[in-house]
Amino acid sequence: MIGYFVSLLMGLVVGVAYGLVQVRSPAPPLIALVGLLGMVIGEYAIDAAKRHLAPPAAISIPQTHGDLKGSR
Repeated sequence: MIGYFVSLLMGLVVGVAYGLVQVRSPAPPLIALVGLLGMVIGEYAIDAAKRHLAPPAAISIPQTHGDLKGSR
């Protein structure tokens, strides 16, 4: 959650700086958004591939000996 806030804050700072200097964004907004979308998809694809190719985790289930009804 903090990452989203920092990203939004930094975007606002850059936007204000561009406005003060009266410079337009270096890329048209649609191209910039498509580029960001590509970055997100690429990041997701790498994470998904790592999860898919990782060996399965060994799960051990403790075994109980004796009667499950709790003999006394």
